[in-house]
Amino acid sequence: MVDTALIPPHGGYRKLKSFRLAQLVYDLTLRFCDRYVNPRSRTQVARASLEELRLDYEDFLRHRGLRHWDSRDPRRQNLVDRRCTTAEEVASWVREVHKLGPRGPGGPGPATYAVIAANAALILTNVAAALLDRQIASQAAAFEKEGGFTERLYRMRQRSRRPLRPPGPPASTRVPSVPPRVGPALDTEHCPG
Repeated sequence: MVDTALIPPHGGYRKLKSFRLAQLVYDLTLRFCDRYVNPRSRTQVARASLEELRLDYEDFLRHRGLRHWDSRDPRRQNLVDRRCTTAEEVASWVREVHKLGPRGPGGPGPATYAVIAANAALILTNVAAALLDRQIASQAAAFEKEGGFTERLYRMRQRSRRPLRPPGPPASTRVPSVPPRVGPALDTEHCPG
């Protein structure tokens, strides 16, 4: 299906799941920095990209000898299944996991709030990055199929320049018309030979 609009309708980037999740990760990062990162530290959590942010959270855990949960840790899926939409909902989840302590899912030994919070931010950062990857792949497929802005602009200009044709069979199936005669008809019987 070819959209006739030059700029196709959209709901705006603020409604995208990837944007809302990235915004949540940003809010979590501010809370995390306020609680666990020394303001005088030269290593501040990066805000430039999700990948940099992921590396900063991993560095936070590594530099302090804290545990980075592996991909099989059940707490990861538990947080994703919660579908938290605010930093307070994530903080509530962190408190619940901390309260469960070693009895809770996820492995041996108690985890500090910093460990749980950093891993929660990493989990949500990974989900946001995965959503963005899917969004980019979808945009690339749409671009291959429908073209970009310039191609849509060209198609619209071509359509607007085409004269309107009366309804009927396509030009390739029409019977060619006989051109009108010009001048007197030739009578081959009376022509000298």
